[in-house]
Amino acid sequence: MDDGALSLCSSIIPNSYVNQGKQSLITQSNLFKVLLEKRKIPKDGWSSQTVEYFLSQLSLMDSNNFMGNCGVGEREGRIFSETVARRHYRFSHGIGRSGDVTAIQPKAAGSSLLNQLCSSLLLDFIQMSGIRSASSCIIVPMATGMALTLCFLTLRHLRPTAEYIVWPRIDQKSCFKAMLSAGFKPIVIENLLEGDELRTDVESVEQAIVQRGADKILCVFTTTSCFAPRVPDRVEELAIMCKKFDVPHVINNAYGLQASKSTHLIEQANRVGRVDVFVQSCDKNLMVPVGGAVIASPQKALISKIAQTYAGRASAAPSMDALITLLEMGRTGYEKLLRERKENFEYLKGEMTKIAAKHGEKVLDTRHNTISIAMTVSQCLVGDGDKDATELGSMLFTRCVSGTRVVARGATKAIEGHSFKGYGSHCDDYPCSYLTAAAAIGMSRRDVDLFVKRLDKAMTDCAKRKMKSSAQQ
Repeated sequence: MDDGALSLCSSIIPNSYVNQGKQSLITQSNLFKVLLEKRKIPKDGWSSQTVEYFLSQLSLMDSNNFMGNCGVGEREGRIFSETVARRHYRFSHGIGRSGDVTAIQPKAAGSSLLNQLCSSLLLDFIQMSGIRSASSCIIVPMATGMALTLCFLTLRHLRPTAEYIVWPRIDQKSCFKAMLSAGFKPIVIENLLEGDELRTDVESVEQAIVQRGADKILCVFTTTSCFAPRVPDRVEELAIMCKKFDVPHVINNAYGLQASKSTHLIEQANRVGRVDVFVQSCDKNLMVPVGGAVIASPQKALISKIAQTYAGRASAAPSMDALITLLEMGRTGYEKLLRERKENFEYLKGEMTKIAAKHGEKVLDTRHNTISIAMTVSQCLVGDGDKDATELGSMLFTRCVSGTRVVARGATKAIEGHSFKGYGSHCDDYPCSYLTAAAAIGMSRRDVDLFVKRLDKAMTDCAKRKMKSSAQQ
C-alpha cells in the first residue's frame, strides 16, 4: 500500500495501529531495495513469507497478470489450472526470447527481473564459494549433461575445424553422452593409479593434443567433482597446457561449489592457465529440484555466446527455485551449511573407518577427494565376487540407503559403441571392489549414523552368507 492508501486506513482503524503496519511494510520494502541495488545474496536469509510477497510483486509486472489485459497472440501466458498457477506464483512467460535465453521480454518485466536477479545472485554465490575470477554466469533449464552439450555446441562455432574432445576418463554416462550429442569424438584418457587414487595422466593429454593437432581439438574436458577413488583432475596443470596450445578448457564442476578443494582448483587454474567455462548442477549445490544448471566463466563474452546458442525461450522454474533458495538461505545460512558439510565428511570418514576395521576392510586413501569416500568390500563377497558386490548394493537400497555406489571389478559397459572396461571404477582394472558414500551439502549427522548402522547390518549379513557357503562346500 502507498501512503494514500495507508492514510485512508487510518479512517477505519486507529492511526497508531496503521503506523505499526506501515513500519512492517517499510522494512519489507527496504529489503527489496537493497536486493535490487546490490544484487547480492542477503547476509541473513529472508522468511518464506517475505520471499512470497516479493515474488507476487514481480509476477504482477507480467502482462498475463495485468488487470484488463487483452491477449490475442498464440503465447499469452495463459494457465488453465489454478493449481499450476499457484505453483509457479503466476509466472508463465518463462525467460529469454527466441534468440537469447538471457534477453529481456517486453511482455514479462517481472520474469525478466527474476532471471536477471537470479543470475546476479548465482554469480555472488560462485564467488563466495571461492571462484573469485568468475565474471559471468547463466542458469539454464537442463541438468549438467545437456548444459555441457550446450557449451560444446557454442565452442563449435569458434573452432569450426575441431573434431575431438580430450577427456580424462570419469565413468559417468552423461559426461560421455554430452560429447557425443554435440557431435564430437571423445579421446578417452585413462587415469593413473597412484596409491589408492586415480589421477590425471597429464602426459597422455598432451600427447593427444600433439598427435591430432590443436586445431582439431575442441577442448580439454576435465572434472573436479567425482566418486572416489577417482579424485579431481589436475586442472591447474591442464589449464597451463590449454593456454600453451590455445585449446579451450571446459570443467565439469557438477557438485563442486560446495567443496573448497574444487573451487580452489578452478580459481588457481584460471590464474595460472586457461579456463573457458565451468558447469555445475543446481540440485546438488543448492538443494533444489533437478532440472537446472549454472554455466559460468571468467569471460563475459563467452557466456553471452552460450546464451545465444540456446534455442528459444526457457522455463523460469530453475531460476525461481534458485532465487527463492538463495534469498531464504542467506550468506550466513550457506556458510553454516558449508561448515557442517566439512564436519560431516570427517565424521563419515571416521565412522566408515570403524566399520571397515570391524569387517576386515579398509577405507581407501583418497585424500584429494573431499566429498566422496570409498571402502573396500572384499571380505563380504562369496563365490562370484562381482555378483555379490552388486547384491550388497541392493541390500543397502532395500534398507532405504540411497546414494551409495557399490562398484565391482570386471564390470563392462558399452555407450554408443564405445566399450569401457571396469566401468564404474574410472579405469580398466581397479585392484578391488568397493562402495562409495558422499558427504554432500545438506547431509545431517543423523544421516551418517543411520547409514553406518545399516551398512554394518548389511555387511554382517554378507559375512553370515559367506560362512554358510563355506560350510556347505
